[in-house]
Amino acid sequence: MASSLTKDSPNSGEKTFFGHPRGLATLFMTEMWERFSYYGMRALLPLYLIAPGGLDMDAGTATAIYSVYLSLVYLLAMPGGWFGDRVWGPRKTVAIAGGVIMLGHLTLALPSEGTFFAGLGLVAIGSGLLKSNISTMVGHLYDGPEDPRRDGGFTIFYMGINMGAFAAPLVIGTVGENVNWHLGFALAALGMGLGVVQFLIGTRHLNERSLVVPKPLSKDERAATLRKSMIWLGVAAVFYIGTVVTGVYTLNWLLVPITIAGLVIPVMVLTRIKRDKELSAAEQSKMTGYIWFFVAAAIFWMIYDQGGSTLSIFAESSAENSVFGWDFPVSWYQSVNPVLIMALAPVFATFWLALNRRGKEPSTIVKFSSGLVLVGASFFVFLMPLTIAGDGHKAAAMWLVAIYFIQTVAELTLSPVGLSVTTKMAPEKYASQMMGVWFLAVTAGDCTTGLLSLAGVGLNGTGVVALEATLAVAAGIAIFMYRGKVKQLMGDVR
Repeated sequence: MASSLTKDSPNSGEKTFFGHPRGLATLFMTEMWERFSYYGMRALLPLYLIAPGGLDMDAGTATAIYSVYLSLVYLLAMPGGWFGDRVWGPRKTVAIAGGVIMLGHLTLALPSEGTFFAGLGLVAIGSGLLKSNISTMVGHLYDGPEDPRRDGGFTIFYMGINMGAFAAPLVIGTVGENVNWHLGFALAALGMGLGVVQFLIGTRHLNERSLVVPKPLSKDERAATLRKSMIWLGVAAVFYIGTVVTGVYTLNWLLVPITIAGLVIPVMVLTRIKRDKELSAAEQSKMTGYIWFFVAAAIFWMIYDQGGSTLSIFAESSAENSVFGWDFPVSWYQSVNPVLIMALAPVFATFWLALNRRGKEPSTIVKFSSGLVLVGASFFVFLMPLTIAGDGHKAAAMWLVAIYFIQTVAELTLSPVGLSVTTKMAPEKYASQMMGVWFLAVTAGDCTTGLLSLAGVGLNGTGVVALEATLAVAAGIAIFMYRGKVKQLMGDVR
């Protein structure tokens, strides 16, 4: 499968993938199929939860489940990276992760509420294991950070993400909504299965470093880790069995602890790093500055990720999902963002480069604050279709497309900058862990949405939407107003 995308190197006759190591084709296709399965299932998830032929839940519960699921995927990226570093090595971890994800989608395909939530858990665990380690293997293909092909390789790799994300709602969403929900989930399993098969076939093209466990657990550490894990697992099992036996168990007994953990864990991780006395004064200052970006990012993702829940549920009930009289499935809205990313990312890269040559490229802080203001603006636009629906009419599909467009521009302004500033401001001691810390900002944002939904807050109400929009714009303005102080804390990072 990968070889069809390769071409001969003009220098050595050795086959390459668009001038990059052949292993990039293997990882590109693996990530594309994994994202195909993930985004296809994600597009169906909130719709299945509220559908009379699905689980027939109310919008608040569906939004909470969707938000908790997203938060788990990003929360588990840190232990996923730990497994790759200390237990299995990146290559083995990715292979196992793919199998777990496929099993999760197959479990989702079974027509039972109990198996449905078990499937969600398996997909979240597998995605957490895969997310950090496959990116690590992309880095292994190149001769260190100074390899001039490295940035281009990651750009091609991320195109795989968006190709899978674009195709998934069109295929899986259509089958799930129009034919059978569980057949849609089964298609997601097939997609991941194809990804696993081609990964195993193409592993011979990967760097041998991907087989190495960088810092394996000692015998004592392995025993202690296993013992602690079994204790916590036993405590959780006893607790939940007790709630079921006594008849007090409801879904909130599962959702509320996860949402609280998703808010507490990021605070604990940042506090632990900030209090580390081994950090230099400069590193301490950078971590203080980074907290500004972290909180702002959590606000950003809180709004942005509602594109798959609040906006999708609104579209199902209150939008005219048609173009020129042609009706389309609600899940197709989830293809808007990835196709816009593919179209606009090269434009933004060229634009920033042109400004840089003129010495006018905005600073990291200005880009970050602009992203926040834009995502807030997208929810101010959301007030229009909400008002139209409130008057008893169906809102035009283009209102939702406009919201996704603004959010995509916001993402391209903030997300790459957030990834970059995370690596630049990371203390040397925590260099490999800080990408997981960035993912925790997504966790915190999604858990905030989940907690609000569980508290009975109607996230598709005009008052709440206006409040969220105002919060994001205010946060963006605050970062811009205090850019001098933040820049001082950042030290030599620009």
